[in-house]
Amino acid sequence: MDALDVMGKKEEIFPYFQPIVSADKQQIIGYEVLGRIKTEEGMKSLGFFFQDQSIPEEYILEIDTHIRDCAIDIFLERGTSQSVFFNASARHLLFDHGETLTHSLEEYFNKGIAYEQIVIEVSDYDIADESLQKLQHILTYYKSLGVQVAISHAGNTMSNIEKIAILNPNIIKVGLLNLKDKGMPPEYREVLYALSMLGRKIGATLLFEGIEAIGQLKYAWENGGRYYQGHYLGKPAADFHDVNKYRALLTKEFQHFITHERKRLLSLYELSQNFNRHLQQQIKRNKQNDWNTIVSEAAHSLGNACFRGYICDEDGHQVSANYYRNGDGKWEFQPEYEGDNWSWRPYFLENIVRMKHDQVGILSDLYSDIETNELIRTYSYPINESYYLFLDIPYLYLYERDDY
Repeated sequence: MDALDVMGKKEEIFPYFQPIVSADKQQIIGYEVLGRIKTEEGMKSLGFFFQDQSIPEEYILEIDTHIRDCAIDIFLERGTSQSVFFNASARHLLFDHGETLTHSLEEYFNKGIAYEQIVIEVSDYDIADESLQKLQHILTYYKSLGVQVAISHAGNTMSNIEKIAILNPNIIKVGLLNLKDKGMPPEYREVLYALSMLGRKIGATLLFEGIEAIGQLKYAWENGGRYYQGHYLGKPAADFHDVNKYRALLTKEFQHFITHERKRLLSLYELSQNFNRHLQQQIKRNKQNDWNTIVSEAAHSLGNACFRGYICDEDGHQVSANYYRNGDGKWEFQPEYEGDNWSWRPYFLENIVRMKHDQVGILSDLYSDIETNELIRTYSYPINESYYLFLDIPYLYLYERDDY
């Protein structure tokens, strides 16, 4: 089927609706509108049509408008106040400066659809800066009406995160399809963390799509997803579902997630408390200011729980060498790190203030080590009010105890 086949069969093109579920309400809060065409083999997705850059923009906009109009008629017929998510390629929006979509939005508003019900989901925004600025102006106008803007981020890389920040969406959409049959790539954790932090700074909500199994739902829940979408929670269909269709499922699964997370957090708390008690006794035995002796004996005393240690003052200046266990399992001093300053690292000074005030150690979040690129945690401990011990814990140690 080619473009002309599609254009000649508009009467056979219909909107399908895929539910989007919220974590807070555990209800269907809206539907993404997807184009389908009736063929002899059954209903077929129109994704191939919208993604084909050889098809004239006028054709794309005509079919896109037809699908939207049909979807709005169904929303009005059902009398629902749920949100309707429309896809919009940046390329198509820029073609006519968003005028086609703007006209449609005004028409829907006049028919009785509130602007606040509509979400414009933008993709293909990897464009030149000048075009990005034009796109930003279009989206800013839509937002001024009350329309929400969602930006899709796909893949495992940091590319386009800066552009997402510039476009300043209400919703950031994150794809999980690539995690279906394999574990999470380490770089994906960093991308998700960046998207989560960006969302917090600009006030955007995370929507995870491509959820096809319970593991992906758990992953979305663990990583701050407010909205969920995917075949596990409903395939695209010609009609709507009961708003509470997935409430029982989500309530049950969320309780499993909560139980597991509470157990994990308690385990981390106990690990931190054990380290604190151990180091209180360990450091008492050492002479103050003999920094290399203190760090080496502390690291040795923790066995497999530590692969590197060092000491800094309250301003972040490293006063000891690194004490490091190499690939052969042998410990060695790395004097070249003495004198480095680590105050620039996220949360460093905040944790120093907390330790100085509370006089207890702190276990960090999981993060990628700069040198090894492996996931680790760092345990920080106050030697006194001016000097602090940092001990890096390998991921394997944490994983074996389900403390990751």
